[in-house]
Amino acid sequence: LGYQPEKVETVLGDGSAFNIKLRYMVEKFPLGTAGAYKNTESLLDGTTIVFNGDILCDFDLTEIIHFHRKRSAVATLVLTRVQDPLDYGLVETKEDGRIKRFLEKPRSCEVTCDTINAGAYILEPQVLEMIPIGENCSFERSVFPALLASRQPVYAYISQGYWIDIGTPEKYLKAHRDILNNHFTPSVVASLSNTDTLATVGAATTFQNSVIDSSVKIGEKVRIHGSSIDQDCQIGNQVVINESVLWKGIKVGDHAELAGCVVGNYCEIGCHAVLSKGVVLGDNCKISDYGYVGQR
Repeated sequence: LGYQPEKVETVLGDGSAFNIKLRYMVEKFPLGTAGAYKNTESLLDGTTIVFNGDILCDFDLTEIIHFHRKRSAVATLVLTRVQDPLDYGLVETKEDGRIKRFLEKPRSCEVTCDTINAGAYILEPQVLEMIPIGENCSFERSVFPALLASRQPVYAYISQGYWIDIGTPEKYLKAHRDILNNHFTPSVVASLSNTDTLATVGAATTFQNSVIDSSVKIGEKVRIHGSSIDQDCQIGNQVVINESVLWKGIKVGDHAELAGCVVGNYCEIGCHAVLSKGVVLGDNCKISDYGYVGQR
């Protein structure tokens, strides 16, 4: 894909400046976390910031880059602390931040720390030399262990900022709850709903802790709690929506109930239909009147 990169100049705390160039390329087949980075080699000309695509975070990049440069690191991994690290890759560090070893998906008896790979890296160009061209390759399983084995300066920065892996529907919904409950405030977020700005709002309709686009039309006696509703949705009468995310152009029939679900663009939910916790609908799905989707 052709793309004109945007340049962003950022100034570090010590007064030095660096340019961030926003660029991307699309891989023809899955190349893994490191292989995808290698795929962009022709676009790179210096220190590179790499993020996994399925994380939502609030990291101080200026501070992380300063940490990286101060230590003359070849690679700096951002780590975060978690209560239950068994589902993640643990990263052990020395007191100065240098990484000692990686533990991918450890057993409970192998857990020695609570710091995990947060999926954000600062990398110098020589890291590209460790990655084969056109092959599936992993940072976590191949590149970073190889850098350690060759005694390269690989460091870890432990961030105190917000972090969540949104790679599952449950975590995706949790991220929305965190934002709505002010546990995390993105730099760009819609204002909490104001019934005066909505296109149509029926009588006795109630909202609580929700973000609703101003173009949404809402019927009579609707109850919306802890939910996000995108542009041009039409909500019928006496609908109940709890802790759900509705994308664009969705039509919800009278008396429908949605709880803990994600609904894709331009879906149609019939009258008296029920979508229960954990349901995810792709774009353009249609649920018939009195339909039920979920576990009994």
